[in-house]
Amino acid sequence: MFNGIGKTLIYVGILLIIIGAFLMVCGKLGLGRLPGDIVYKKGNFTFYFPLMTSILISLILTIIFWLLKK
Repeated sequence: MFNGIGKTLIYVGILLIIIGAFLMVCGKLGLGRLPGDIVYKKGNFTFYFPLMTSILISLILTIIFWLLKK
């Protein structure tokens, strides 16, 4: 019983490490600061919505999953 849970936790941990590394690389490449990303600043309040970044990531993931499905 615990063997399956342990393996699942290890896989989730590895996945989180991969996602974290991907996000660090994307930040250095400028992803998250694309034209079309919405930033609203007023006083000490900042609202940030990465619209264009979300669309780009969605497009890339759609292509990857489409290729894996074939």
